[in-house]
Amino acid sequence: MDLKFSVSAVSETPTRVQVKTRNFTMYVDEPPQLGGEDKGANPVEYLLAALAGCLNVVGHMVAKELNMKLDGLAIEIEGVLNPAKFQGKPNAERAGYKEINVTIKAKTNASEDVLKKWLQIVESRCPVSDNIANPTPVKFNVTRA
Repeated sequence: MDLKFSVSAVSETPTRVQVKTRNFTMYVDEPPQLGGEDKGANPVEYLLAALAGCLNVVGHMVAKELNMKLDGLAIEIEGVLNPAKFQGKPNAERAGYKEINVTIKAKTNASEDVLKKWLQIVESRCPVSDNIANPTPVKFNVTRA
């Protein structure tokens, strides 16, 4: 059975948007060097945060399934992108991240073999990682307000 997730967003300024999902409100904004007021993480930071959150959930789930003792995770994620295309400047590079590097520090006494198996399963089952790594159809529509 498929699950559906959704958000609703309303622009507050040219760089800031209020986003609601379920009973949560988030603010997405740009830092001052990109024209914003820094009143929230920017969109590409939220993407990295979503990946960290997903890896945490899936990591603990898989550890439980493997009977692997996992006392915690520290997740560091860094993405590199060229802002030229986003800013409307001529550029042949893509607008998104060129690469994303994930470092997971697992607090565990599991063997190296179990830890490698755990990571392989986590990578294969994380929905956010899957959406980043593979093309996902995105359909855009526009209407008048």
